[in-house]
Amino acid sequence: MFAVTGITGRVGGAAARALLAAGAPVRAVVRNPASAHPGGDVAVSDLSDRTGLSTAFSGCRGVFVMLPFTGGAEPTMIEAIAAAVADSGVPHVVMLSSTGADLPDGTGPIRWLHHLEQALHATGARLTAIRSPHFQEKALETGAVESGVYPVFADSADVPLPMAATVDVGAAAARALLTPPAASEVVDLEAPAYTERQVAEVLGKLLGRELTVVTVPQPAWLGALTDAGLPPQLASELAALYDADNRGVLRPCGDRRVRCATELEQTLRDLLAR
Repeated sequence: MFAVTGITGRVGGAAARALLAAGAPVRAVVRNPASAHPGGDVAVSDLSDRTGLSTAFSGCRGVFVMLPFTGGAEPTMIEAIAAAVADSGVPHVVMLSSTGADLPDGTGPIRWLHHLEQALHATGARLTAIRSPHFQEKALETGAVESGVYPVFADSADVPLPMAATVDVGAAAARALLTPPAASEVVDLEAPAYTERQVAEVLGKLLGRELTVVTVPQPAWLGALTDAGLPPQLASELAALYDADNRGVLRPCGDRRVRCATELEQTLRDLLAR
């Protein structure tokens, strides 16, 4: 049995579907037992509930964990997840991490992934940290579909950045669960690279209209994010992440690399179709 958290989301859902396709039994760890998900067995627990997670992880060959960015609850969830891994005795943990998680600070919300990696290492379980670059799906979270304006939080819209499709990220997590390593490792995901301008062009082509690319100056980042409806703490975290990306400090430095092949246009086409 493999326990999967975040199963109602993109990466966790993709990991669960890949496991089920391989014939592996999946236990969905969900907050709401009525939520739709691709799992069979169900365990109900919040990510801050040590006891609930311990029960969910017990008897499993491996678990997939991820840390949602909340702008405040991350330390509590990190403590609960790591304690549940230790309590349950699960032998292998696959974690959704990020490029830049080698750094303890200066990376906005990515620093919490650094702390989760360290906490999981301390449990004694084997850890596979899947460090992903940007997600291709983020193009639809910019508000460009509704507004026609594609905002770029960087000095330039013309710097290529690797961007992975979450279906590939989930598939990599499933493969790691099915074939656990002999020792803990960090896996860097390689992915096709695009500039933000290219992303806007691809999205505009699929929408049938041209999008206006606007480079937001750094002093205006926080205001733009809060104006978009983000809570101030979360907006501040994201601004710090954009700054780290802008400074070029988020670099792959893992033990091995896995290639993600899905191209941006295919990802956005599938999303818009749904």
